[in-house]
Formats: sequence, C-alpha cells, structure tokens
Amino acid sequence: MTRIAIAGAAGRMGRVLVEAVANHAQAELGAAFVLPNDPMLGVDVGALAGLGRELGVATRADIEQARDTFDVLIDFTAPAATMANVELCRAAGKAIVIGTTGLSDSQKAQLQTAAADHAVVFAPNYSVGVNLCLNLLRMASSVMGEDSDIEVVEMHHRHKVDAPSGTALRMGEVVADTMGWDLNEVAVYGREGHTGERPQKQIGFETIRGGDVVGDHTVMFAADGERVEITHKAQSRMTFAKGALRAALWAVDQPHGLYDMQDVLGF
Repeated sequence: MTRIAIAGAAGRMGRVLVEAVANHAQAELGAAFVLPNDPMLGVDVGALAGLGRELGVATRADIEQARDTFDVLIDFTAPAATMANVELCRAAGKAIVIGTTGLSDSQKAQLQTAAADHAVVFAPNYSVGVNLCLNLLRMASSVMGEDSDIEVVEMHHRHKVDAPSGTALRMGEVVADTMGWDLNEVAVYGREGHTGERPQKQIGFETIRGGDVVGDHTVMFAADGERVEITHKAQSRMTFAKGALRAALWAVDQPHGLYDMQDVLGF
C-alpha cells in the first residue's frame, strides 16, 4: 500500500485528490496539508472532501514534521510553495508529483537539479487524454505543420490565475519542437490592432476565462482548403486527480530523475 500525502488539501484540486486516494485500492492517505492560517486546519480530510465519512487523517501545516507518514507527495499548489516542498521531499528522500502551473524557467531548472536526488514527476496536465493529444500533435505537426497556420485556443474557469495554461504552453512546445522551432521566437499571445499579415512560422495563443470550465484546449492546423483541429475537453477535475495518483503510484518505484506523464504512461 502506497502512502500518499496531498499538499493544498483544502483547494479545489486538493479535495478531489483526497477523494481519488480514498477510493483507490492500492493507495492510502498518509497526510494532508493546508496553510497554517487555513480555517480547515485540523479538520478530518474525509469531511473536508465531502466524502460523508471520516478517514482518520486531520489536515496539518508542517510537512517536514510529517515526513514519516507518506511515501510520495502530490502538489497542485502555487510555485513558491511547490519549490519549498520539492526541497523538503528531496531532503527526506520522498518522491513528489507536481501539477502546479506557472513555474518560471529558473524554477523548472531547480526541478532538474533536485531530481538528481529523488524522483520528481512534473507535468502541466495529468489527463491521459491530454497526453494522448500531445502524441497526436507530434504527428499532425510533422505531416501538416509546414503548410498550416497553427493556433492554440484554451479556456478555463474564472479563478485560474496563469495564462496561457501550462497545458496550452506544453502543446505549443510539442508543436515547435517537432517543427524545429524555438517557441520563444514564434509564439504570439493574443492579437490587437493592425497586426499585418500573419507569417507562416508562428504559433498563436488565445486565452479565454469564464464560468466554471475545467479545461478546454484546441490546436488548429489551418491550411488552404482544409483545417485539422485536435481538441481535448476536461469535464471533471477527477480526470486530473486520477492521473496524478497514477503518477504517484508509479513514481515510488522509480530511481531519482525528472519525469513527466508521458513517462508514466510509457509513451
């Protein structure tokens, strides 16, 4: 039985992660963490997640003091908190699964350094379907990329704080890598005013925010006379939670290194 800890257990993803772990036969909840000033501190996580039963695990604030209660930590919080948790897990020799988006380039480089000492899984999206779409994007880019205008459109709920989404950026990276382009040089984030004619060597990003949309992503390959669209729509956060749990159960058996969901799925 793998003992799972969840950072940010009182958040939207945290509560769904609690439910996913509670209902999995090969996992048990070892610990759940919230901020020291969170009103949910000390609450049983079963009640926190609305499961209708207690799990015998109360939320706590200090991850370092709970290092003996879990084998792997799942973290969908915020960049600064995630990086602190990476170092705590590194010192404790614990695996960590990271779903936090909005990490800077320097923070991503820190993950590579930390992965020399423990297993780190870092992915912008833990949906199996999204990761399948990444493979489809490689195929579409190699076949249609030279003759198409490529656009990425994403929509999320009003509460999402980073834009474009980490998934949209990863989709753009996959396309750019396949085409032999540098995404930093070809990406355009929204258009306004007199922009001039669109160059072919460009990947456009459009961000939409509103309502309670869990996550919609579409990559368009628009050629003369035809258009191919690769779309993924997430209807429940449980999709991401189940994928992250799958990654956590996989990570505990891996040597040190930096992995992503493509590694977990064997793509």
